[in-house]
Amino acid sequence: VQLVESGGGLIQPGGSLTLACVGSGFTFSAYAMSWYRQPPAKERERIAKISPPASAEYADTVKGRFTISRDNAKNKLYLQMNNMKPEDTAVYYCNKGLSYWGGSGSWGQGIRVTVSS
Repeated sequence: VQLVESGGGLIQPGGSLTLACVGSGFTFSAYAMSWYRQPPAKERERIAKISPPASAEYADTVKGRFTISRDNAKNKLYLQMNNMKPEDTAVYYCNKGLSYWGGSGSWGQGIRVTVSS
């Protein structure tokens, strides 16, 4: 299993950024996928999860601002982040679920997102 994130970087408050994750080594369309993040000096938390047919769930901290999506034909997972805030600064991780319904399995290497003016 390999998960590779891309799209991170520095963004100003109020701006938008899209993260992508490409998965390989497993049947992407058979697993729930999630985005987690770990802010500096804090624990890692799940912020969004999407099932294979694209039913999504969000943490309250990002609901209404972030959108998770997937393209099963391309083995890709996305996180569209809008109206970003300094507290969104974190290392973001792509995660493969343990099953169709969820769970936490394999991790990507993580990608840093910094929200600052």
